[in-house]
Amino acid sequence: MIRRPPTIVCYICGREYGTKSISIHEPQCLKKWHNENNLLPKELRRPEPKKPEVRTITAKGFYDLDALNEAAWTSAQSQLVPCNICGRTFLPDRLIVHQRSCKPKAAK
Repeated sequence: MIRRPPTIVCYICGREYGTKSISIHEPQCLKKWHNENNLLPKELRRPEPKKPEVRTITAKGFYDLDALNEAAWTSAQSQLVPCNICGRTFLPDRLIVHQRSCKPKAAK
């Protein structure tokens, strides 16, 4: 069986990165997040995402990657904003595009 290399989930965007590249990705992702957040209308702007603090260390002295990834995934998902018409969740910049075509369901 081929074992997949360990990955860490970005707490901002929710994508997986290698253990070495996550430290390069996170500052760039946060900078991109700030740029995109500043372009949104005031009502859709969000507070800066905080890096989750997971202090679970295994018996061998390693971080529990599953707990770390779960906390990061939850943080990334909390960045999504629900559509006030259909309730689906989107990133704020995508919500604007979605709302152009989202129509309330006709009453039967």
